[in-house]
Amino acid sequence: MLSTLSKPLIPALEVLQLYRKHDFTLFDALCSRLEKDPQRLFCIHAGQTYTWQQFHDDVNKAALLFQRQGIQKGDRFGVMARNQYAHAVLLFALSKLSAIMVPINPDFSVGEASYVLDHADLFGLALDEHGMDHALMAIKEKKLNPWLISLVQTDKELPHEIPQFKDLLDGITLESSLVQEALADDTCIIIYTSGTTGFPKGVMHSQRSFLLAGEAFVERVYLQLSDRVMIVLPMFHMNALFYSVSGVMASGCAMVVQPRFSASEFWIQATRHQATVVNIIEAACNILKARSRSEFREDHQLRCAYGVRQSAQTAFREDFKVPYFVSGYGMTEIPGVTCSPYGGLQKPGSMGPEGKHPDPAQAWAKCKVVDELGQEVPTGQVGELIVQTPIVTQGYFRDEVQTQQAFRDGWFLTGDLVTCDEDGYYTFVSRKKDIIRRRGENIAGAELDRVVLEHPSVAEVATIAVAAELGEDEILVAVVLKKDAQMSHQDVADWCAQKLSAMKVPRFVIFMDALPYTPTNKVAKAVLRADTTLRQRAVDLQLKK
Repeated sequence: MLSTLSKPLIPALEVLQLYRKHDFTLFDALCSRLEKDPQRLFCIHAGQTYTWQQFHDDVNKAALLFQRQGIQKGDRFGVMARNQYAHAVLLFALSKLSAIMVPINPDFSVGEASYVLDHADLFGLALDEHGMDHALMAIKEKKLNPWLISLVQTDKELPHEIPQFKDLLDGITLESSLVQEALADDTCIIIYTSGTTGFPKGVMHSQRSFLLAGEAFVERVYLQLSDRVMIVLPMFHMNALFYSVSGVMASGCAMVVQPRFSASEFWIQATRHQATVVNIIEAACNILKARSRSEFREDHQLRCAYGVRQSAQTAFREDFKVPYFVSGYGMTEIPGVTCSPYGGLQKPGSMGPEGKHPDPAQAWAKCKVVDELGQEVPTGQVGELIVQTPIVTQGYFRDEVQTQQAFRDGWFLTGDLVTCDEDGYYTFVSRKKDIIRRRGENIAGAELDRVVLEHPSVAEVATIAVAAELGEDEILVAVVLKKDAQMSHQDVADWCAQKLSAMKVPRFVIFMDALPYTPTNKVAKAVLRADTTLRQRAVDLQLKK
């Protein structure tokens, strides 16, 4: 039997069996967990605590509010805010009506927000102080008219007369009951993720998919009824929603919601709120590893951290005294595919074997490593990872072409090159797609290409990923100027900063006489990536600050 810091852990299947079976709708899953003990802790956020009963009541109030506003099955409702309790309330309330939550990055530029808000065709939009200004500018630019509500968490007065969500809920009584008509396979969430076309794609998932992902996460980190899951990753991403929030729902434990990751406050928050489990990304792990140990709190109760990769494992084990950490592989389209087993064989640098559901009768992810003809490659050889899984996307919203291109004979094509060893452990090699992974964000190189190419001085451009010191990638932009045009390296970054969020502003810029091209007249980014001198020859704008 595995053990925590102080007591043995209940196997994952037994945790799920603490509750009655549900119909794989979010609201029925909530009701099944509520029945265990309505007054136990559900959430800590911004100095407030919420019980499971309070959450249930707030979900019902919000659902009644939405119904009175006229929201219909399939309607989309956006949430453009930093992490807060309201994210969970809105998701579950909308799902009760078979409506769909669309979480949106509050740090989006006006241009990025314009595309998503327009493409999603939102019935309504919830905003906090971080996403409000750019969202309102985007709404005006696109002549949109969503119903707006405020999730502002600040005492600062804002110049926007938008009703507060909390005030709206306070005005709802639960004398009348809303009958749920949602089904397990109704879409409940659309997450926009960068694609190789340069425009974000709306990844659709069903209520069943969301809940199954959480049940599998119980297995991944051995979630217990007594756990407190600290959420520091953004709720506009798959990880925080499909692992942390859904894992809390599956296990019936509690969540500690932080607005965002803060390295200086991480150990203070974990200790203050008695967090036992946290999800984190490689860059954040390496930031914590590099910071002064004076910030570390020895009295923390974290027993498991998901997402700690090889570069930070020694620090987490020896310095931070976190006894268990696991890491795996998933995409917004296919959460929770592989995972190193909790307390089992660890192979540093690998993504682990295929994951599993606590119930052996529940089919789970199947993986193949194939060549360009779709044939499986021998053990140890590099090929593209393709996946079959019960928690696969329903497709890309309003993009049938990209949906069809993502699948072949029932297998999802990841576009990632991996190897698989004799023990069934997968190791990531490189990205086949033109995606840059920076601080937990997927950034399309094609999007930066398009933006930089709009500059009147630029003739050609190629954006690629280069290795970052803290893991994952940094952005390098190679630029060919028009004849007689003049432009500085900083001008390139400044131009991007005007058009894109800070996360997408390149760190490295290099001017070239010409770019390499393939025989089909496409920029040969693979040639640029293979040039080991390119980063050294480029100007590092971070060093110039």
